[in-house]
Amino acid sequence: MRIDIVTVLPGLLESPFSHSILQRAQNKGLVTIEVHNLRDYSGNKHRSVDDYPYGGGAGMVMSVEPFANCIDHLRTERAYDEIIFMSPDGELLDQPMANALSLKSNLLILCGHYKGIDERIREHYVTREISIGNYVLSGGELPAAVLVDAVVRLLPGVLSDETSALSDSFQNGLVDGPVYTRPANFRGWKVPDILLSGNTPEIEKWRFEQSLERTRKRRPDMLK
Repeated sequence: MRIDIVTVLPGLLESPFSHSILQRAQNKGLVTIEVHNLRDYSGNKHRSVDDYPYGGGAGMVMSVEPFANCIDHLRTERAYDEIIFMSPDGELLDQPMANALSLKSNLLILCGHYKGIDERIREHYVTREISIGNYVLSGGELPAAVLVDAVVRLLPGVLSDETSALSDSFQNGLVDGPVYTRPANFRGWKVPDILLSGNTPEIEKWRFEQSLERTRKRRPDMLK
Protein backbone atom coordinates (compact mmCIF):
# COMPACT_ATOMS: atom_id res chain seq x y z
CA MET A 1 0.00 0.00 0.00
CA ARG A 2 1.05 3.59 -0.60
CA ILE A 3 -0.33 6.57 1.30
CA ASP A 4 0.43 10.16 0.27
CA ILE A 5 -0.44 12.99 2.64
CA VAL A 6 -0.60 16.66 1.67
CA THR A 7 -0.11 19.16 4.49
CA VAL A 8 1.12 22.65 5.19
CA LEU A 9 2.83 21.36 8.36
CA PRO A 10 4.73 18.17 7.47
CA GLY A 11 6.68 18.28 10.74
CA LEU A 12 3.52 17.41 12.65
CA LEU A 13 3.51 13.97 11.02
CA GLU A 14 7.14 13.01 11.57
CA SER A 15 6.70 11.43 15.00
CA PRO A 16 3.51 9.38 14.44
CA PHE A 17 5.03 7.60 11.46
CA SER A 18 8.49 7.09 12.98
CA HIS A 19 7.65 4.77 15.86
CA SER A 20 6.03 1.50 16.80
CA ILE A 21 3.73 -0.35 14.38
CA LEU A 22 3.74 2.28 11.63
CA GLN A 23 7.53 2.39 11.56
CA ARG A 24 7.79 -1.41 11.45
CA ALA A 25 5.23 -1.60 8.65
CA GLN A 26 7.33 0.79 6.57
CA ASN A 27 10.57 -1.01 7.40
CA LYS A 28 9.01 -4.27 6.25
CA GLY A 29 7.98 -2.67 2.96
CA LEU A 30 4.30 -3.28 3.66
CA VAL A 31 3.37 0.39 3.32
CA THR A 32 4.96 3.52 1.91
CA ILE A 33 3.93 6.78 3.57
CA GLU A 34 5.00 10.00 1.85
CA VAL A 35 4.28 13.46 3.27
CA HIS A 36 4.16 16.39 0.82
CA ASN A 37 4.55 20.03 1.77
CA LEU A 38 1.69 21.99 0.22
CA ARG A 39 3.85 25.14 0.11
CA ASP A 40 6.04 23.47 -2.53
CA TYR A 41 3.08 23.80 -4.89
CA SER A 42 2.27 27.44 -4.20
CA GLY A 43 2.27 29.68 -7.26
CA ASN A 44 3.76 32.76 -5.58
CA LYS A 45 7.18 33.71 -4.23
CA HIS A 46 5.94 33.88 -0.64
CA ARG A 47 4.80 30.24 -0.82
CA SER A 48 1.47 31.24 0.69
CA VAL A 49 -1.37 28.72 0.59
CA ASP A 50 -4.29 30.74 1.96
CA ASP A 51 -6.31 33.85 1.20
CA TYR A 52 -9.31 35.86 2.40
CA PRO A 53 -12.74 34.31 1.80
CA TYR A 54 -14.99 35.75 -0.89
CA GLY A 55 -18.00 37.40 0.68
CA GLY A 56 -16.09 38.39 3.80
CA GLY A 57 -16.04 36.78 7.20
CA ALA A 58 -13.47 35.80 9.80
CA GLY A 59 -10.49 33.55 9.09
CA MET A 60 -8.58 32.49 6.03
CA VAL A 61 -9.32 29.83 3.42
CA MET A 62 -6.78 27.43 1.90
CA SER A 63 -6.36 28.32 -1.76
CA VAL A 64 -7.44 26.17 -4.66
CA GLU A 65 -4.23 26.47 -6.72
CA PRO A 66 -1.66 24.78 -4.42
CA PHE A 67 -3.93 21.79 -3.79
CA ALA A 68 -4.79 21.46 -7.48
CA ASN A 69 -1.12 21.69 -8.48
CA CYS A 70 -0.11 19.08 -5.93
CA ILE A 71 -2.88 16.61 -6.72
CA ASP A 72 -2.34 16.97 -10.46
CA HIS A 73 1.36 16.27 -10.02
CA LEU A 74 0.83 13.23 -7.80
CA ARG A 75 -1.77 11.79 -10.16
CA THR A 76 0.77 11.80 -12.99
CA GLU A 77 2.72 9.23 -10.95
CA ARG A 78 -0.10 6.91 -9.91
CA ALA A 79 -3.86 6.45 -9.82
CA TYR A 80 -5.50 6.83 -6.42
CA ASP A 81 -8.27 4.61 -5.16
CA GLU A 82 -9.45 7.42 -2.89
CA ILE A 83 -8.61 11.10 -2.47
CA ILE A 84 -9.60 11.77 1.13
CA PHE A 85 -10.17 15.11 2.81
CA MET A 86 -10.03 15.04 6.61
CA SER A 87 -13.00 17.15 7.64
CA PRO A 88 -15.16 17.45 10.78
CA ASP A 89 -18.27 17.19 8.61
CA GLY A 90 -17.18 14.02 6.80
CA GLU A 91 -18.21 10.40 7.35
CA LEU A 92 -17.37 9.28 10.87
CA LEU A 93 -14.40 6.92 10.84
CA ASP A 94 -15.29 3.46 12.09
CA GLN A 95 -13.84 -0.03 11.92
CA PRO A 96 -15.72 -1.17 8.79
CA MET A 97 -14.40 1.91 6.98
CA ALA A 98 -10.85 1.17 8.11
CA ASN A 99 -11.28 -2.43 6.96
CA ALA A 100 -12.44 -1.30 3.52
CA LEU A 101 -9.62 1.22 3.09
CA SER A 102 -7.03 -1.37 4.09
CA LEU A 103 -7.90 -3.25 0.89
CA LYS A 104 -6.94 -0.28 -1.31
CA SER A 105 -3.56 0.17 -2.98
CA ASN A 106 -3.12 3.95 -3.16
CA LEU A 107 -4.63 6.58 -0.88
CA LEU A 108 -4.16 10.36 -1.02
CA ILE A 109 -5.05 12.31 2.13
CA LEU A 110 -5.52 16.09 2.22
CA CYS A 111 -5.09 18.02 5.47
CA GLY A 112 -6.95 21.28 5.84
CA HIS A 113 -6.31 24.31 8.07
CA TYR A 114 -7.80 27.69 8.94
CA LYS A 115 -11.48 27.95 7.93
CA GLY A 116 -11.19 25.07 5.47
CA ILE A 117 -10.20 24.57 1.84
CA ASP A 118 -11.62 26.12 -1.29
CA GLU A 119 -14.81 24.22 -2.08
CA ARG A 120 -13.68 23.57 -5.65
CA ILE A 121 -11.08 21.09 -4.39
CA ARG A 122 -13.80 19.17 -2.61
CA GLU A 123 -16.04 19.29 -5.67
CA HIS A 124 -13.51 18.29 -8.34
CA TYR A 125 -10.89 16.15 -6.60
CA VAL A 126 -12.03 14.69 -3.29
CA THR A 127 -13.71 11.29 -3.47
CA ARG A 128 -14.30 10.84 0.24
CA GLU A 129 -14.46 13.05 3.32
CA ILE A 130 -13.69 11.51 6.70
CA SER A 131 -14.06 12.79 10.26
CA ILE A 132 -12.63 11.26 13.44
CA GLY A 133 -15.26 12.87 15.67
CA ASN A 134 -17.77 15.62 16.20
CA TYR A 135 -15.28 18.28 17.18
CA VAL A 136 -12.89 20.69 15.47
CA LEU A 137 -9.08 20.47 15.60
CA SER A 138 -6.49 23.00 14.46
CA GLY A 139 -5.76 21.02 11.30
CA GLY A 140 -6.14 17.72 9.50
CA GLU A 141 -2.75 16.26 10.42
CA LEU A 142 -3.75 14.50 13.63
CA PRO A 143 -6.92 13.04 12.06
CA ALA A 144 -4.80 11.88 9.11
CA ALA A 145 -2.41 10.13 11.49
CA VAL A 146 -5.35 8.44 13.22
CA LEU A 147 -6.74 7.25 9.91
CA VAL A 148 -3.38 5.93 8.72
CA ASP A 149 -2.82 4.04 11.98
CA ALA A 150 -6.31 2.49 11.86
CA VAL A 151 -5.76 1.32 8.27
CA VAL A 152 -2.12 0.23 8.28
CA ARG A 153 -2.39 -2.02 11.34
CA LEU A 154 -4.89 -4.12 9.35
CA LEU A 155 -2.46 -4.89 6.52
CA PRO A 156 -1.31 -8.53 6.43
CA GLY A 157 2.05 -8.92 8.12
CA VAL A 158 1.97 -5.64 10.06
CA LEU A 159 0.98 -7.12 13.42
CA SER A 160 3.07 -9.96 14.82
CA ASP A 161 -0.12 -11.88 15.63
CA GLU A 162 -2.20 -12.12 12.47
CA THR A 163 -5.39 -12.76 14.46
CA SER A 164 -4.93 -9.78 16.78
CA ALA A 165 -6.65 -7.20 14.58
CA LEU A 166 -9.55 -9.56 13.98
CA SER A 167 -10.35 -9.65 17.70
CA ASP A 168 -10.22 -5.88 18.23
CA SER A 169 -13.15 -3.89 19.52
CA PHE A 170 -15.71 -3.05 16.82
CA GLN A 171 -14.66 -5.83 14.43
CA ASN A 172 -17.75 -7.84 15.40
CA GLY A 173 -19.94 -4.84 16.14
CA LEU A 174 -19.16 -4.96 19.87
CA VAL A 175 -16.55 -3.42 22.14
CA ASP A 176 -13.98 -5.74 23.67
CA GLY A 177 -14.61 -7.33 27.03
CA PRO A 178 -12.15 -7.29 29.95
CA VAL A 179 -8.70 -8.86 29.56
CA TYR A 180 -6.21 -10.03 32.19
CA THR A 181 -2.62 -11.23 32.46
CA ARG A 182 -0.31 -12.53 35.20
CA PRO A 183 -0.31 -12.65 38.17
CA ALA A 184 -3.64 -14.37 38.73
CA ASN A 185 -3.94 -12.76 42.17
CA PHE A 186 -2.70 -9.22 42.74
CA ARG A 187 -3.48 -7.57 46.08
CA GLY A 188 -6.42 -9.88 46.37
CA TRP A 189 -7.76 -8.80 42.97
CA LYS A 190 -8.29 -12.11 41.22
CA VAL A 191 -8.61 -13.09 37.59
CA PRO A 192 -12.04 -14.71 36.93
CA ASP A 193 -11.84 -18.46 37.48
CA ILE A 194 -13.27 -19.23 34.05
CA LEU A 195 -10.15 -17.81 32.37
CA LEU A 196 -7.96 -20.20 34.36
CA SER A 197 -10.11 -23.26 33.64
CA GLY A 198 -8.66 -24.21 30.26
CA ASN A 199 -12.19 -24.81 28.97
CA THR A 200 -11.95 -22.99 25.63
CA PRO A 201 -15.65 -23.15 24.61
CA GLU A 202 -16.75 -21.81 27.98
CA ILE A 203 -14.06 -19.13 27.93
CA GLU A 204 -15.21 -17.93 24.50
CA LYS A 205 -18.81 -17.91 25.69
CA TRP A 206 -17.81 -15.86 28.74
CA ARG A 207 -15.86 -13.41 26.59
CA PHE A 208 -18.81 -12.89 24.27
CA GLU A 209 -21.18 -12.32 27.18
CA GLN A 210 -18.77 -9.82 28.74
CA SER A 211 -18.33 -8.04 25.43
CA LEU A 212 -22.08 -7.83 24.94
CA GLU A 213 -22.63 -6.52 28.46
CA ARG A 214 -19.88 -3.90 28.16
CA THR A 215 -21.32 -2.74 24.84
CA ARG A 216 -24.78 -2.50 26.38
CA LYS A 217 -23.44 -0.33 29.22
CA ARG A 218 -20.94 1.85 27.39
CA ARG A 219 -22.02 1.95 23.76
CA PRO A 220 -25.71 1.07 23.57
CA ASP A 221 -25.89 2.91 20.23
CA MET A 222 -23.97 0.01 18.67
CA LEU A 223 -26.73 -2.45 19.54
CA LYS A 224 -29.53 -0.62 17.75
